[in-house]
Amino acid sequence: MTQSVVLAPITESLPAFISSAQYSKVFVIADSNTRRYCYPLIKPLLPKHKLVTVSSGEKHKVMATCETIWESMTSAELDRHALVINIGGGVIGDMGGFCAAVYKRGIDFIQIPTTLLSQVDASVGGKLGIDFHGFKNHIGVFNIPNSVLIDPFFLKTLSEREIRSGFAEIIKHCLIADGEKWKVISHNDFEEQNWADLIAHSVKIKQNIVDQDPTEKGLRKILNFGHTLGHAVETYFLGKSESERLFHGEAIAVGMIMESYLSFKRGLIDRKTLVDIEEFIFATYGKVLIRPEDVEPIIALTRQDKKNRGSEVRFSLLEGAGKCGYDIAVPVSDMRKAVAYYMG
Repeated sequence: MTQSVVLAPITESLPAFISSAQYSKVFVIADSNTRRYCYPLIKPLLPKHKLVTVSSGEKHKVMATCETIWESMTSAELDRHALVINIGGGVIGDMGGFCAAVYKRGIDFIQIPTTLLSQVDASVGGKLGIDFHGFKNHIGVFNIPNSVLIDPFFLKTLSEREIRSGFAEIIKHCLIADGEKWKVISHNDFEEQNWADLIAHSVKIKQNIVDQDPTEKGLRKILNFGHTLGHAVETYFLGKSESERLFHGEAIAVGMIMESYLSFKRGLIDRKTLVDIEEFIFATYGKVLIRPEDVEPIIALTRQDKKNRGSEVRFSLLEGAGKCGYDIAVPVSDMRKAVAYYMG
């Protein structure tokens, strides 16, 4: 099923979608940030609706928040002909979509992604879910939203750090599927990137991959480049103090350097490609401080990665700039070397 993704001003795309179907009720999910900065832009475009606001941040993407959402859905007496509208980044898209997908065995929902990361990655492809006991996206389903409405205007509501975080997924898409575009972005500073162009480019890449493999049985796994060790790093630092926690893209940037090293050690990419990736990512994101005592807990977290098979931790690794393989088993000893390489 090809996903409907509309890249246009929200003032055009949202009224067009609402008028295209008859919904019994409209239910809007936002977090504390998008309630303040984004919902006021959308509210005048909507018919009568119910709004629920949840706390922002990855640490709230858990079952307890889902229960709050389901209670609000139930109190609003949503039936199976209602529409859920998720306004937010990856956390709201993942969690709000999950809540809609399982409420009364599934009701329609659309995504209005408001962060760069969610516009180029999280909102596209129908992966929905929540974190469980500290493990990212441990509980979830595949369910394609009825539409994804992308408007780059929302980037004006973001901090530079949030935009930089989203840029990591753009880098990933280029490295796994478009070597020529990688050359373009890697020769431009962060401040010089063309976000509207890169959003459209990333959406096209991800849609093409997802159309071929909707439920991640094979090819779609390449979208996880940088994510095996990257998710482990993100999860590990989620348990640290607020000042040490990483945004998703910041952790994936770390993971892409580590996993590029693994690609190099297997002879899948040459040293120049590794150095180019490493230098560009360090220039864009700086270096995360990983201490010697952090290494084993980070590696232990990879054992819960969803690509694993049995006792094997499986990676998606580059086979050159613009090409990626998947289901590549990596032993713990090599993971230690990859983390040590990043640490320098």
